[in-house]
Amino acid sequence: MARAQFSAETAGGGAFVRQPNRFTGRVTPHSTSPEGGGPDDQGRWPLEAGRYRLIWCRACPWAHRARIVRGLLGLDEVISLGTVDPIRDERGWRFSLDQDGFDPVLGIGYLSDAYLSTDPDYTGRVTVPALIDTVTGRVVTNDYPQLTLDFSTEWRRFHKPGAPDLYPIELRPEMDALMAEIHRDVNNGVYRCGFATSQEAYDEAYRALFTRLDVLSERLSERRYLMGEQITEADVRLFTTLVRFDVAYHGHFKCNRQKLTEMPVLWAYARDLFQTPGFGETVDFDHIKRHYYATHEMINPTRIVPLGPDLSGWTTPHGRG
Repeated sequence: MARAQFSAETAGGGAFVRQPNRFTGRVTPHSTSPEGGGPDDQGRWPLEAGRYRLIWCRACPWAHRARIVRGLLGLDEVISLGTVDPIRDERGWRFSLDQDGFDPVLGIGYLSDAYLSTDPDYTGRVTVPALIDTVTGRVVTNDYPQLTLDFSTEWRRFHKPGAPDLYPIELRPEMDALMAEIHRDVNNGVYRCGFATSQEAYDEAYRALFTRLDVLSERLSERRYLMGEQITEADVRLFTTLVRFDVAYHGHFKCNRQKLTEMPVLWAYARDLFQTPGFGETVDFDHIKRHYYATHEMINPTRIVPLGPDLSGWTTPHGRG
């Protein structure tokens, strides 16, 4: 069997199995803790503007979701933002983009410092996004699927006027099922292709990925967005994978049946979202390419970052809506 990029997350058959999220606290108005207090006995932190800091990486699709949702809902002034370098070293995500290499609010040089401050015995992979309590320096959550849903539901009192409802109550049963399929076959599916260490595991992930993309393409041929005429959390989750598809997943992760630009419906849909305020301006193709090609040394040992593809198509008319 080939050597694994993340050996602790590789199953016996060579399949990539993503680690569980270690920190699952939640910020909610239902917390019984006083203002300035820690989590209550159910792990619920008090809802306070200006207290929590979202740590993200421009390259990471999971973190990118949180950045987009935070902006769409108008939480920019309520939840501060810290950005890590796209290149991980042996200690993980670094704050080397900041002056002197330290996050100006948290005062730490590595995101792992916050992880180990919260759990000194933590040995797993340090991940983004992470929501950090600036009072204690502790990690509240790195549970990326729940984090963005909480931005829509638990943080509602701080939403900007006219903020979109990204998680409508009446659509949640259908949305939850759809987002689970997208996660399994697309969001995580590209990683299951890229990090597979057996031909069988890769083949299975590849087929599931493109079968799901075909289904989504058919769905989107009949509606502007995944749930109809309104952008929802489901669109955010699909977008962050699609926007990385040609620059990283097609070549680096061997997801090469077609490029996104060769799938007409999905390409138009992705351009539609890219050109929507709150989406395209959060995309950094340079960080994306440098992260994938220069961090996964088992896949790309030379760490050469490709110059392509041509990105000019992202701003061309999409013909939807």
